[in-house]
Amino acid sequence: MKAMVLAAGLGTRLRPLTDDRPKALVEVAGRTLLELTLARLRAFGILDVIINTHHFADKIAAYLQSHQNFGMHIELSYEEVLLDTGGGLKKAASFFRDSDEPFLVHNVDVLSTIDFNQLLQFHKERNALATLAVQNRPTSRYLLFNENGQLCGRRAGLAGEPELVRPASAPQALAFCGIQVLSPRIFSVMQEEGAFSVIPLYLRLAERNEAVLAFRADQYHWRDLGRPEHIERAALEIEAGEYCE
Repeated sequence: MKAMVLAAGLGTRLRPLTDDRPKALVEVAGRTLLELTLARLRAFGILDVIINTHHFADKIAAYLQSHQNFGMHIELSYEEVLLDTGGGLKKAASFFRDSDEPFLVHNVDVLSTIDFNQLLQFHKERNALATLAVQNRPTSRYLLFNENGQLCGRRAGLAGEPELVRPASAPQALAFCGIQVLSPRIFSVMQEEGAFSVIPLYLRLAERNEAVLAFRADQYHWRDLGRPEHIERAALEIEAGEYCE
């Protein structure tokens, strides 16, 4: 299985840590976010990776070169203008088009113990277009899923009005973990151009009855690394052995 690491963002929530480096090179417990992500991928036998870059892109390239790509085959997809998650994925399409196998997409600023093999198996068994790792936890932006685990809408926060794209009697609000498995067919159904988020894309596809599914990851540890205080908490968790490769 191949993978894409989303690392092009400006890391504004991590300032001042990102004043002189990309968020991918911010350190937690003595290791960069990029190294932690690549180590997790490598632990599951994923050695072919593409990373999108923009902010301090040259530093990511130099960092990987100095570490011999951590023994992996790594390509970089440089974005002159930030393309957001969907646009960045579409720009990297050629990296995945030589295979019919699903691939993993992983945000660089999340840390988890999610079993990628289980996620992939779930995806394959259901012949999904997209399988999103989700948890039942508080978030500012919820995705809504019906009783069959199919994406049916979204909602802003706890009090927001549900925005449904397909019928659901009692949609469940879940938080996306920034980790997903996609079928290469996703590229053939992308009509969007330029910079765009994957979430509106998934909602459009869900409205067309495409299989955009929830993989429940409640039993796994998960940490957003998007703020300095989150980095501090994650360092303590790593030292306590809560995350392992």
